[in-house]
Amino acid sequence: MGRIAGAGRTAPGGGRPLIITEDPVLLDDLLRLCAAAGAEPHVHHAVPGQSGAGTGVSGDAGGGGSGGGSGGDAGWESAPLVLVGDDAARRVRGAPRRDGVFLVGRELDDPLVWQRALEIGAEEVLRLPDAEGLLVDRIADVVEGAGRPALAVGVIGGSGGAGASTLACALALRAARAGERTILIDGDPLGGGMDVLLGGEAAEGLRWPDFAGSRGRVGAGALEESLPELHALRVLSWDRGDRVVVPPAAMRSVVAAARRRGGVVVVDLPRRVDEAVAEVLAQLDLVLMVVPGELRAVAAAGRVAAGVRMVARDVRVVVRGRGPGGLDAEAVAGLLGAPLAGEVPVEVGLPGRVAEGEPPGAQGRGALARFCDGFWQRVLGSAQGVTA
Repeated sequence: MGRIAGAGRTAPGGGRPLIITEDPVLLDDLLRLCAAAGAEPHVHHAVPGQSGAGTGVSGDAGGGGSGGGSGGDAGWESAPLVLVGDDAARRVRGAPRRDGVFLVGRELDDPLVWQRALEIGAEEVLRLPDAEGLLVDRIADVVEGAGRPALAVGVIGGSGGAGASTLACALALRAARAGERTILIDGDPLGGGMDVLLGGEAAEGLRWPDFAGSRGRVGAGALEESLPELHALRVLSWDRGDRVVVPPAAMRSVVAAARRRGGVVVVDLPRRVDEAVAEVLAQLDLVLMVVPGELRAVAAAGRVAAGVRMVARDVRVVVRGRGPGGLDAEAVAGLLGAPLAGEVPVEVGLPGRVAEGEPPGAQGRGALARFCDGFWQRVLGSAQGVTA
């Protein structure tokens, strides 16, 4: 199994965006959007350090002044994001080429706007107000220090009692013990609660019903800090109340925020793919379908796989155990027409230890932990060992 695109640790980030414009109306718009994203920008009339840069403004259209110098985050090359007003494009020509430059304006019907964008090395041309949502997201990524998104792995049972929740919990626990920033998301409201499986049902922190009203962007850092921390990972689970429905938009926003923190996100999925689950599947890099090595379970898994494949980009099979006369792992994967991610042998004594409060995967010597460690080493390309 090769390294999956998107896997990796969060790149260093954070900092203040740079705005270059003399258009007062456009500047007001950009300052408003920066405020919505929680960013305090530097403002200049030209490339900082160049002749004619003029007096800058630091996050306030009314004055103050970061000056025309290029020190700190105000520099063209050091700013994490540069927003160039269309009025200032000609003054920016000749600046060193760099990533993260956007040409922004309100009236961009001029066919030469694309030429001006090419001349300054802009990644995109953003027309306001149409692109306001996209621009707020870009600016917020800078504030949060967003780098490479998390590797997001979903786990779903191909049949009832396949052990998907057990595998999801063990994968998250082993990733955290390998030093990855890890968030475990319980996507199954009828599954009994992943916090219970980790022995943290009484731990303080938010649960899914607290996010049911979420709309738009959820802050990645705020999400992580609000969740219960159990065994060195963060867990988003369900409470013990009656509410078992979270709107699809809230599901989408919360999972997107979890991914922006980088590291690893593991999602325990229900077998039924409704609209909310589809929103989650669309954001996953990989889905592991857990299937016992017996014919009836494979028949059930075929129906589950059909629904998952309508949305998920990569579905692989994990074969869990094989009874007398059962199917081997390659046969199961072949019947389902999906790549084989591996086989997890039945681990004697695991149900008893879980019942006594030991989370799945806690013992590094067990078959389940060994499978998880090997999985992460393959998909993350990590040579780092995992402590028991």
